[in-house]
Amino acid sequence: MLNQTNARAVVGKVITPVAKGLLKIGLSPDAVTFIGTVGVSAAALIFFPDGRFVIGILIMVLFVFSDMLDGAMARLQNRTGVWGAFLDSTLDRVADGAIFGALLVWAVRTQSIWVQAAALICLVGGFVISYARARAESVGLDCKVGIAERTERLLIALLAAFIYGLGVPYILPAALFLLAALVIFTVYQRLIHVYRQANAT
Repeated sequence: MLNQTNARAVVGKVITPVAKGLLKIGLSPDAVTFIGTVGVSAAALIFFPDGRFVIGILIMVLFVFSDMLDGAMARLQNRTGVWGAFLDSTLDRVADGAIFGALLVWAVRTQSIWVQAAALICLVGGFVISYARARAESVGLDCKVGIAERTERLLIALLAAFIYGLGVPYILPAALFLLAALVIFTVYQRLIHVYRQANAT
């Protein structure tokens, strides 16, 4: 298997020429970040509420590469810094809200009240997890803990939605129940972690 260094080198060989091409036609890294967010959000909001998960996720995959492209473009322009990281993080919350909001609409339309509640917990809890870290870091505390970070939450939700869209029943509701439990536990982990730091002697 490729190690992380080799994997990054392979991906870089593909991404760098594309990044150079986008810069040549006048696109900025910020523009690519916005395009990626709009693409992912639109795919979720258009296709997920009606249960068309497969096409929605396939379209999302095309836009997910913007996360790598904008960083590569910024490096080529020597523009790496806090603004790009801030914009990426902020727009990630928009995409997350669109994905889990669309799953909530789907649940309201087709599922029991329990699945709806799980989807709502996933939506709200995801924002609480992100806010807890941002708020802790704003007062000088560390909050990089938790069993269900953003990547894990998205992988579980989107993989389950894709398989559900292929005709496997129950897997998406089950994934939402699992995610709801993981989200609650992650919020608890972050609260305890920050509490211990704040009250350390």
